[in-house]
This record gives sequence, C-alpha cells and structure tokens, in this order.
Amino acid sequence: MRIGELSRLSGVSARMLRHYDRIGLVQPSERTSAGYRDYGDDDLRRLLQVEALRSLGLPLREVGHALADADAAPSDILDRVIARTVETITREQELLGRLRRLREQQPEDWTDVLHTVALLQRLGSDDASHRQRAALAHPTQPMAAALTDAVLAENDPNVAGALQWALARTADETVVATLRSAFDSPDGAVRQRAITTLAKIASPARTDVVSVLLDALAHADPVVRSAAALSLGPRGVPEAADELIAMIVRGTSDVEAAESLGYIARSHPGEIERRLDAALTPRADADARLRLTQALGEIESDEATGILERLIHDPDRRVQMTAQYLTGMRSH
Repeated sequence: MRIGELSRLSGVSARMLRHYDRIGLVQPSERTSAGYRDYGDDDLRRLLQVEALRSLGLPLREVGHALADADAAPSDILDRVIARTVETITREQELLGRLRRLREQQPEDWTDVLHTVALLQRLGSDDASHRQRAALAHPTQPMAAALTDAVLAENDPNVAGALQWALARTADETVVATLRSAFDSPDGAVRQRAITTLAKIASPARTDVVSVLLDALAHADPVVRSAAALSLGPRGVPEAADELIAMIVRGTSDVEAAESLGYIARSHPGEIERRLDAALTPRADADARLRLTQALGEIESDEATGILERLIHDPDRRVQMTAQYLTGMRSH
C-alpha cells in the first residue's frame, strides 16, 4: 500500500510517516520501481505498535528501543514512563499552585505578574548565590507566594534564611495558610522547612502565626512539635511546656528546650518547676533525669532551688553532682 492509504488506515499523517521512515522507526518493506514507498501488513502492524507506545507517553527513541529489544521487560519501560509522568504531574501541580496563589494576590497590573515570573526564574537557578540574591532583592507583597514555594523547596541554609527574611516582611494570611498546609506534606523535609519558616516570621503582632504554632504542638511529627515549642517558649507560652519537657527527656535540642522553659517559668512561677519535678521520677531514664536536673538550673526561683537541694541526695551519682554544682552556683 502507498503512504496515502497507510495514512488513511492508521490515522497517522503522511508527514509523520515520512519522519518515521527517516529515523528508521517505521520503514516500508519495499519501494516501487519509481521509488515510491510500498508498505505491507507487517509495516501497518508495527506502525500501530508505535502509536500505541507513544500514547503511553514514550518518546520516539524509547519506542524504537522497546520494539528493537525483544528481551526488554515491559515493566521496566512502564516504570520509566510512570516516573516521568509523575514528574510532569508534580511540575504541573506546582505551576497550578503558583498561578492560583498569584491570582489570590490580586495583582493590579501585568507589571506585578511579570516581576513575580522573573523572581520565580531567578529562584529556580541552580546557583545558590543567585537564589539568595533574588530572595534579598526588595521583596514586595505580590511576590510572597513565589517566596513561599521557594522556601519549601530550598535545601541551602543561607538561601533559606534569605527567603525567610523576605517572607517576614511580606507574609500575609495566604502565606501562613500555605505554610500550615505544608505540615501535611508526606515529605518530612518540607514539613521541617514550613515550621521553621513560620517560627522565623512569628512576632507578637502576628497572632495568626502564633495560633498555627500552638496547633503544631499536637502534630504527629516530633520535628514539627519541637520547632513550634522552641518558638513559643521564649514568648512565655505555657502550652509549649509539655513538649519542651518531652524534648529534654528525648534528648532533642535539650539545651535549647531548657532555655525556653526558663522563659516560661518567669511568667508562670512554680508551674514549670512542678512539671520538671514530676518528670524526675526514679523510674525515668537515667540520662533523661540528668538532663531534667540540668534544666532546673535555667530557672531562678526558690522552688527550683529546693528541688535541686533535694536532688543532692539522689541515688544517681551524676544527678547528685549536677544538683550540688547548680546549688553552689546559686549561693555565690
């Protein structure tokens, strides 16, 4: 059959059939004496196989490899197609999210939109110094959504710090909501970036951020809980105390947690001392009891001193020595 008939039967344009012929993907079995392409039934079957594989998203090169290698496992080829499709969907979803958030910013003219697009391009640079400079370049409100997406994806700590600084100047309720929704990400690194960023932009005036941090104290991820507690503790928020004590018991940033408890104790005298004392049960882990004793040293109160004086007679020698040292420091 000639190329026109093959095109009619298969639905593939004659132009594409010529391209397949040039790259060796579907070539006619014969040529007429005049040099015209003459396709057979086997050629039609191969063409239909090519189109079927293309419909799965395989590029022409992989289609050719799949048909040429009789031993190629279909599952391997499908795995590659699935991975590529997931990457494409992820990029499209990210783009859709950016577009929606940009729309929510209600840009007043195309200048705002174009500036945001330019910022996205700079933030997508492979060079960390370029991304950092982009974050520090006079952020404005319409660009907050782009900065939020960037900080959730940023691995470099210097760039992340610049982005957090920029967001602290521009963050609105939409940004806070986006960061809050990132707590539900299946990626632990994204959750950590979200809570760290919220902690950096929190201020006494940002009651919406403080409210999100309070909710984060009940999160399933201990990293999220710890970061929220460390941010709320210096603000004297008593709700953070339980998580801070749990951090000391776990040995997670226990020094910082103890310092944060000291801030809460100043505004809530007696409460933190009693909670630490309750955690100092003889059944507790020996290392945890030592850390809890050290945490009492951050609280300057008569009640804390009384607990330390009692711990001088603790069965654990390390607790004894630590309590004796801390009470001695208070007497000077």
